[in-house]
Parts: sequence; C-alpha cells; structure tokens
Amino acid sequence: MKAEENSTRVWDLPTRLFHWTLVVLIALQFATAEFGWLSMEWHYRFGWATIALIVFRIAWGFVGSQTSRFADFVRSPAAVANYLKAQFADSPRPYLGHNPLGGWSVVAMLLCVLAQAVSGLFASDGIDEDGPFAGSVSNAAVKLATKVHHLGESVLLILITLHLAAVLLHWALKHDNLILPMITGRKRIDASSPARFVSGWRALALLVAAAVAVWALSRFGE
Repeated sequence: MKAEENSTRVWDLPTRLFHWTLVVLIALQFATAEFGWLSMEWHYRFGWATIALIVFRIAWGFVGSQTSRFADFVRSPAAVANYLKAQFADSPRPYLGHNPLGGWSVVAMLLCVLAQAVSGLFASDGIDEDGPFAGSVSNAAVKLATKVHHLGESVLLILITLHLAAVLLHWALKHDNLILPMITGRKRIDASSPARFVSGWRALALLVAAAVAVWALSRFGE
C-alpha cells in the first residue's frame, strides 16, 4: 500500500488493541452511568474489565515491546522541558514512540482510569446503587471512595480533552497524524534503528493472567 511506503513499525498489536479497547470501555461506562444506557450491573462489569486491562498494560509497560515500555517514554522533567523548547525550533527531533510530554500523559491517564475504576468498587450513590465492595468497608471509606469517583470523572474528562486537543494540534500544525499509527502500527519516520518487539504470546499470557486475577477478585464482591 502507498500509505505504508517508507514507514516504520512503531506500535505492536497488543498496545494498539489496549488503546482502542480502553476507549470503548470508557465510553460504555460513561454511557451507563450518565445516560442510563443498559443497567448499572453492566457499568460494574465494564469497570472490572477496565481494571483487568489496566493491570495488563502496567505489566506490558515493563515486559512488552520497546515503545510500550515505561523505560522508553517516561523521561525526566528536564527532558520534558527540552522537548517543549524544541517545538519552537525549525526541525524538532522526531520520536519513534511517545514523546516526553506524551509519555507522562500516558502515565496520568493510566493512573486516573485505575483510580476511577477501583474507587467505583467502594462508591455508593446513597440510594440504590452500591459498588461491589461498598458493604465491606466503613461509611467513611465509602464516602471517600464516592468523592474520588466523582472527582475522577471530571479529571478523566479533562485528560481526554487535552489528549484529543494535542492529537488535533499535531495534525493541524505539524501535519503529524498520530491516529493512523495507532491503527496500523506504522509511522512515516526515519529511525536510526528499528524498535524491538516481543512475541504477542507474551501479551496474551499477561492478559489472561490479569483477567483471571481480576475475575477471582470480583467473586468477593458478590
């Protein structure tokens, strides 16, 4: 295909599937909580699925392919500052995977989604909906979890908005399409050395392990 000419593989399939599955799960949870689409039982199920997905991604951040590892994209504050300064240069340095600022946005998103999902397990609306573990902790803990869950929704929406804005700005100002590589896995970039990728079977094993662990945990909430 012409679009693939002179392109370099940058994202593995597990990372891309994680990204788009998380998008769908967040949308489904928002729809069930805010618009009454399906029942709240489904909201909890989507929440459990989200926790399993985040656990997988955290593990994949340590043992996954090069561009998916935290060590590859979590950089120092000085590196972030230098990256921001370089954006005003004539030819800023291209990055194979996440740039320094984008790397920290990934960490913030993962932590926010995880906090949102976990706090939902203990939250309560005080009327007829309680999280799976709300009855296992004190009232003070339930109130705290509920506040965190409500605050987390606002923070998550802000992060999503900033993420979308950054993607659109890259597209409009730099003609850099960040969406297509997350679909195809390939990017038009001159890489001095190709990224290192690991077997997809490792990702499948991690995902199964995360799903089984979260499923076992969910049994205690019934």
